[in-house]
Amino acid sequence: MGRLVALALSLLAAAGLAQTPIFRADVRLVRLLVTVKDATGALVGNLNQDDFEVRDSGVAQTISVFERTTSQPLSISLLVDTSGSTAKDLKYETEAAGRFLRAITREGNPQDSLSLYSFNHDVTQVANFTRDASRIERGLRSLSASAGTSLYDALLLSSERLESRDGRHVIIVISDGGDTTSTTDYHGALRALHRADAVLYPIVVIPITSDAGRNIGGENALIQLARSTGGRAFFPGISKLDDTFSEILRDLRTQYLLAYYPKALPAAPPRSFRTIEVKPKPSGLRAVSRGGYYEE
Repeated sequence: MGRLVALALSLLAAAGLAQTPIFRADVRLVRLLVTVKDATGALVGNLNQDDFEVRDSGVAQTISVFERTTSQPLSISLLVDTSGSTAKDLKYETEAAGRFLRAITREGNPQDSLSLYSFNHDVTQVANFTRDASRIERGLRSLSASAGTSLYDALLLSSERLESRDGRHVIIVISDGGDTTSTTDYHGALRALHRADAVLYPIVVIPITSDAGRNIGGENALIQLARSTGGRAFFPGISKLDDTFSEILRDLRTQYLLAYYPKALPAAPPRSFRTIEVKPKPSGLRAVSRGGYYEE
């Protein structure tokens, strides 16, 4: 029977009546974690799939996956700047981070997990992903400050190790905003964050409050990285760190998951950046999500 089919196809092809079939499958699913707020800044967690509009490169897309207040497991990487400029506040930072980590593991998905990195001129994974908050806390207590700041290298490494994990990917970085010793640059860090579908929350602790002593360029870079990934940057005083961690936790517990298969997009070269826009249809609401992704 197989030979007869092959013979028939070859005869049809010779007569110009058949072509070799071409099968195409676009299996890329673009996932978006979305936080919605009203005009007062209050979180909105009661929207439905039809309340969202998603555009990719300006083209309206069909939402294929929707979860309200998604319970997908969290993989959170906490990055702590241990460069010399952070020495004064390091103890307060690590104590507040420890309280946040305990709050994460007390509630939510039982598969939520945490990892800890420190970075100065080197990047060190202090603890791999675990639900054991005490293990992370022991790592936090072991940190000490010295040398330069490889912030972008830390973002690159932690993003790469998030890529293969299920669920939601979050990176929280505590730093004064400067980068002095990385081998990768801003764009390398940005591409790594997007490849990992990671949402970035920088907590910028400023050691010197006068503009002359601040790394304004580094602070602005962290703001842009956060916006591009759907996170947001915080600039708390050291006494407000607990409030900041509480805000991040509220965001993570009130996120929508939207996903779509890109369709009808204009041609673009490999590694180019495609922009995404997410809009809630009800008036007066604002959505926060990542700003796009890189073509493979």
